[in-house]
Amino acid sequence: MGSVTPFPRPSSAPSQVPFERAELTRILDLYGRMVAAGHWRDYAIDLGREAAIFSAFRRATERPEFRIEKRPSLRQRQGMWALVGEAGQVIKRGHELGPVLAPVERRLLKLVEE
Repeated sequence: MGSVTPFPRPSSAPSQVPFERAELTRILDLYGRMVAAGHWRDYAIDLGREAAIFSAFRRATERPEFRIEKRPSLRQRQGMWALVGEAGQVIKRGHELGPVLAPVERRLLKLVEE
């Protein structure tokens, strides 16, 4: 009983990056409208240490058409939100979710008009 072993300290960094309720509500609202338009059929959510990623698919067997990424480490630089296309190109990046989703919402308006 001569040595005392301290408990490990919890790290200040979270084990995974989460989507907040309002963010996920906004993303799922857009997803629902794209499903109703017949454009998207499946989605996936990946909550990792560095980023939270929402992927939207035309079909379940393809690569995602769009990925909405939340990377808090880029908050002070380019903005923590990014819209990434199917080929991996960053379509839009920003500090707030609404403007980053704007290109997809514009595309939805074109789908509805046709």
